[in-house]
Amino acid sequence: MDIFSVLNLIGGLALFLYGINVMGDGLKKTSGGKLESVLGKITSNKVLAVLIGAGVTAVMQSSSATTVMIVGFVNSGLMELAKSVLVIMGANIGATITPWVMSLSSIGSSGTSVILNLLKPSAFSSVLAIIGVFIILISKNTKKKNIAQIMVGFAVLMYGMTTMSDAVKPLSQSAEFGDIMMMFSNPILGTLVGVILTAVIQSSSATVGMVQVLSTSGLITYGTAIPLMIGANIGTCATCLLSSIGTSRNARRSALIHLYYNIVRGILFLVVFYSINSFVYEFGFLSDNATAVGIAFFYTCLSIASALVLFPFSKLFVKLSYLTLPVTEDEAELTGLSAKLNIKLLDERFLSSPGLAIEQAKKVACDMAAYTKEALFMSIDLFEEYKEKKAKKVIDLEEVVDHYEDELGNYLVKLSSHQMDEKDSIAVSMILHSIGDFERISDHACNIMGSAKEMHEKCMAFTKRAEEEVAIFTHAIKDIVNMAFDSFEKADMKLAANVEPLEEVIDGLNIEIKKRHVKRLRKGKCSIEMGFILSDLSTNYERVSDHCSNIALSVLQKDEEIGNHEFQTELTSKDNEEYTRKVQVFGEKYALPKKSEENH
Repeated sequence: MDIFSVLNLIGGLALFLYGINVMGDGLKKTSGGKLESVLGKITSNKVLAVLIGAGVTAVMQSSSATTVMIVGFVNSGLMELAKSVLVIMGANIGATITPWVMSLSSIGSSGTSVILNLLKPSAFSSVLAIIGVFIILISKNTKKKNIAQIMVGFAVLMYGMTTMSDAVKPLSQSAEFGDIMMMFSNPILGTLVGVILTAVIQSSSATVGMVQVLSTSGLITYGTAIPLMIGANIGTCATCLLSSIGTSRNARRSALIHLYYNIVRGILFLVVFYSINSFVYEFGFLSDNATAVGIAFFYTCLSIASALVLFPFSKLFVKLSYLTLPVTEDEAELTGLSAKLNIKLLDERFLSSPGLAIEQAKKVACDMAAYTKEALFMSIDLFEEYKEKKAKKVIDLEEVVDHYEDELGNYLVKLSSHQMDEKDSIAVSMILHSIGDFERISDHACNIMGSAKEMHEKCMAFTKRAEEEVAIFTHAIKDIVNMAFDSFEKADMKLAANVEPLEEVIDGLNIEIKKRHVKRLRKGKCSIEMGFILSDLSTNYERVSDHCSNIALSVLQKDEEIGNHEFQTELTSKDNEEYTRKVQVFGEKYALPKKSEENH
C-alpha cells in the first residue's frame, strides 16, 4: 500500500464523514427542528422514550448529535436525568441505521442491462448526486432544496465508502497487514483500538464504516470486527463528554450515563460472549471473513439486545452518575439568577438545530414578556395604592428583563451566523426586534413607578376629572399591552392586526389629555407640578403603545426586506377600510368624558 492509497483512504474517510454531516443536516432542516424538540417532550412512558431516541437518531444519522442534544436538554432542565438514560438507550439503537446504509456500497450486480447497472451503488449515488445538485441550483423552494441536500449527502457518503474500499484493496495481498488485523481479534486489544480510533475521529459510524470497508476486501474476520465495534460504542462517548464541559452538574451526569451505559454493555457482552465461546460452545463464524451486511446485522442485534437486558436497570445508571458527581450545597439551593429563570433554556448545543433553538428562544422571550408586563402593570397600580415593596419589585423586574435581553440578544446573534431557511430567519428577526421593545417597556415601567413615588411622597392627587381621563387611558394601555404580548406569544395575526388601530387612538388620547390639562391649568384647577407628573405619565403611556405597535408589526411582517415603517404605512393607509373601522371602534370604546372642560 503506497502513499497514494493512504491519501485515498483518508480522502475517502473525509468524504464519508462530510456525507453523513450533509445528509444529517438535510434531514434536520426537513424536520424544521420538530424532531429535536420531541426529545424535550419525552413522556413518562419508558418504552416510548427509547423509541423516540431511536427514531430521532435514525433520522439525524448520528448518536453523538442526539446525546449532545440530550446533554443540552438536561442542562436546560427540559429533561429529567432518569429519562435521559432511556433516550440514550434508544439513540444507540437508532445509530445502527447508518451501517445498514453503508452496507449498500457492498452490493454488486452481475447484470449487464442498463437498469441493473443503474442499481449498482456507484451508479445510483451518481444519479442521486446529479439530481440533487440540479435541484439545489435551480429550485427556490426551501423544502425541495433540503431534500436535495439529503440526496447529495447520501451520494457523497457512498462515494467516500467506495473510495476507501478501493484504497484498501491492495492490502488484501499483504500478509503483514493480515497479521496486524489478527492481533485485533484479541477482545481487549480490539476494543481498546476501537475506543481510541473513534475518540479521535469523533464518529462511531466512521469506525464501523472502516470495518465494513475492510470486510469488502476480505481483510477482516468477525473475530476482529466485533471487538472493534464494541470499542466504537465506547469511544463515541468522547463527543458527549466534551460537550458537557462547562454545563450544569446534571448535564455532566447525563454525559457520564452515556459513557457508563456503553462501558457496561460492552463489558457485559465481552464477558458473556467470550465465556460461552471458550467454555460452552465455540462460535465457528468468528474465523469467517466478515461482510458489510453481517457487520450491520451484528451491530443492530448488539444494540437491541443491550437495551432489552439493561432496560430494567436504567435507574442504576442514574445512581452511578450521582456517585461520581454528588449533589453539592450550591446545586441543592439552586441559587443565582440563571437557576431561577428560564434563561438556561438557551443552550448553545441547540444552535446547530435552528428550528429547535428558535423554539427555545421564543419560550425565553415569552418569559421576558411576562416579566415586562408584570413590571408595567405593577407600576400603574402604584397610583392607586403606593407601597415601597412593590416599587422595589418593579426595579428588580426591570433588571431581570435587562438580563433577559442581554442573554437572548447574544444567543440570537450567534444563531444568526448559522445557515437558516427564510422562515427561520424571519422568526429570529421577529424575536430579536421584539425583545428590544420588551426591554424599553420595562424602562417606561420604572419611569411610571417614579411618577407614582413622587405623587406619594408629595401627597399629591389628580383632580376628579383628570383621574377619570387617566383611568380610560390606563384601560387602553393595558388592553394594547395584552393584545401585543398575546399576539407575540401565540403568533396570532388577527390579534396583532388590532394593535395598530388602538395605537392610533392612544396617540389621540395622549394629545387630548394634555390639552385638557392645559385648560385646567389656566383655570387654576390643577398645579404645574401635578401637570408635570400627568405629562410624564401620558408620555410614557404613549411610548409603551409605540413599542406594542412595533411588536405587533414584527408578528404581522413576513418579509424582511420591507422595513417596519414602510409596512406600517401600508397597513394604516386610508384605503384600508378594515383599519379605519377598527380605529373608529376603539375611539368609541376609549372616548374621554365629554364637556370636561366646563366642569373643572
